[in-house]
Amino acid sequence: MVFPWVGLFEQVRLAGDFVHYDDVALPQGRSFITRVQIKTAQGPQWLTIPVRRGASLIKDVLIDDAQDWRRRHLGTLRQAYAHAPHAAEMIDLVESVYGRGFRYLSELNAHAIERIAGYLGLAPRFLLSSQLPAQGRSTERLISICLELGASIYVTGHGARNYLDHASFEQAGISVEYMNYQKKPYPQLHGEFTPYVSILDLIANVGRGGAGLVCSGTQHWRDVVDGS
Repeated sequence: MVFPWVGLFEQVRLAGDFVHYDDVALPQGRSFITRVQIKTAQGPQWLTIPVRRGASLIKDVLIDDAQDWRRRHLGTLRQAYAHAPHAAEMIDLVESVYGRGFRYLSELNAHAIERIAGYLGLAPRFLLSSQLPAQGRSTERLISICLELGASIYVTGHGARNYLDHASFEQAGISVEYMNYQKKPYPQLHGEFTPYVSILDLIANVGRGGAGLVCSGTQHWRDVVDGS
């Protein structure tokens, strides 16, 4: 995802191995793989990275550099967070990512996540699914990745509850746990607090101290599914 929300970095915090799932189909239509929301004085605004169409897998999606999107993003961020106490640190992070000149969206997104994780003091082992010898599709492939890495626990977000075969994970000796998002509030510009914005918002407003707010735990899948 593009500069994702705090919840993604809470998964990073809990992980021994964090796998960027880069060799699956690019979602149709708009998704957080190409855009993320920030807060501005005019209300929520999307930062979108334009891409060239035609690729079927995330790892093959090319960034459309015919558009001057980097300059627009930085201009929007500078204006939106001009009065945030740690705006300069946030802008420096974004510039360090954009300055690498990545051609592929997945490379930019993965680097951004890893760069921000380092800023927050998070240090799992990062891997790409495309570089792992995983087999099968859907749940079968996720289990194959876990077994390849020697994992006994698979941590995921709530969207997975609609498609994961939990019994198959258990048969493979792997416990599935879902994020129990705490959505901790912090000082935020531009109105009522919302947790559903880019991690860049946390960095601009709290700086490295924001690491203490990246603190959610997990729930066993039965507590999530049976409690719904």
